[in-house]
Amino acid sequence: MSSVRLYVLGALAVEGPMHGHQLRLLAEREHVHYWTDISVGSLYGVIKRLAAEGLISELRVEREGNYPERQVYEISPAGRAALAGLRREALSTVVFRPDPFDLAMSRLDPDTLDGVAETLETRIATLERMLAESEAQRASADQYLTVNERFMLSHKSARLRADLDWHHALVSELPAIIADESAQEKATS
Repeated sequence: MSSVRLYVLGALAVEGPMHGHQLRLLAEREHVHYWTDISVGSLYGVIKRLAAEGLISELRVEREGNYPERQVYEISPAGRAALAGLRREALSTVVFRPDPFDLAMSRLDPDTLDGVAETLETRIATLERMLAESEAQRASADQYLTVNERFMLSHKSARLRADLDWHHALVSELPAIIADESAQEKATS
């Protein structure tokens, strides 16, 4: 699933024909880098790939003042079909990636059990910082967002809060975990 393909095709379908710079400005105005996995700089490469695949087509070339010529693209009929498929896929696919932290915690080094609590404190502080940044980004973008976009932007914060709750529960269980890990090490030694 390519979020950036979905974004470009969707923007052209909703907003109408645009050149790459207009798409970039739209993405910046919508603050997509706050609430999606889209890098605004990646738009230009995707535009070229979508054009090569026939999903968008060059409508005209524009030139404003001393700026270079810019190709204005529109979504093609094949692009509309691809957009419908991308929307269905994005709405029905759950993306939840495993965190390597879980594997590392399940395979603790018996010689460094004393440092696990400090590692967790650092990890929790990082998650709290990420949550604060997410909330600040949401607040700064709020005035530019629709009700739907505002709600989607809150998803990241909700996930971070859930992760923080889980980490706090892990800290509560840490004495039992360390005792069990120590007992396992003694039993195998």
